[in-house]
Amino acid sequence: MLSYQTPVKKSARIFTDGVKAGIPIAIGYMPIALTFGLIARTTGLTFMDAVGMSVFVYAGASQFMALQMLAAETGAIEIIIATFIVNIRHFLMSASINERTVERSRWKKAAMAFGITDETFSVASLNRDKIEAAFMGGLILMSYGSWVVFSGLGYVIGASLPEVLQKSMSIALYAMFIGLVVPSLKKERKALALFILSAILCSVFSLFIPFGWAIVAATLISSVTIEWAYGLLMKKEGEAHV
Repeated sequence: MLSYQTPVKKSARIFTDGVKAGIPIAIGYMPIALTFGLIARTTGLTFMDAVGMSVFVYAGASQFMALQMLAAETGAIEIIIATFIVNIRHFLMSASINERTVERSRWKKAAMAFGITDETFSVASLNRDKIEAAFMGGLILMSYGSWVVFSGLGYVIGASLPEVLQKSMSIALYAMFIGLVVPSLKKERKALALFILSAILCSVFSLFIPFGWAIVAATLISSVTIEWAYGLLMKKEGEAHV
C-alpha cells in the first residue's frame, strides 16, 4: 500500500530532521557562546551590544576578533573590513548551498545564506543530495538560537562573577585564539606559513599605522602571498612528477 504525505507533513518531517541534525551543533556552540558573552562584558560591551552582535553578525571567530580589536580601541571601519576578510569564505559556501537547494524563493535563500556557518555547511553538504529550505530552517534554528541565547546567558553570568575574575576573563580571548589556531598549524604547512607571515607583518605595520589597519593589511598581504607561493609550489611538484 502506497503511503502519501501532504506537502505540509513532508515539510514538517524535513524540518524535524534539520532540528535533530542541529542539536550537536547547538551543544558545541554552547561553551563558545558563553565565553563570548563573558568576554564581551569584560571588554565593556552592554548586554544589548553583545547579544546584538550575535544576532546580526553571527560569526564566532569574527566576533572574538572584533572584541580584541575593540579592546585595542580600533575604529569601526577597520573592524568591518577585517570581519569581511575573515568571512569571505561564506560566499563560496553560500554559492555551493544555492546550487544544491530546491528552493526558489529569494528571501528563503537569503535566510539560508545568513545562517550558514562552517558547521551548518558541513552538515548540510554531507548528509543530503538536495537541500530543502525546511531542513536548513531546522538546522539554522538550533545553531543560531544556541549561539544567541548562550551569548546573552554568558553576559548575564559574568555579572555574578567576582570583579577580579571578570577582568581575568580577557585572557580567555587569547587562549581561545590559540586553541583555534594550533590544531590547524600542526596539520598544514600552509596554515603555519600564513600564521607566521601575518604575525610578522602585523607587528611591523603596527609600528607605522593604527593597529586595526595593521591587521587588515597583514591579513590581505599574507593571504595573497601565501596562496601565490603555495600555487607555485604545487605547480613545481606537479611538473616534477611528470
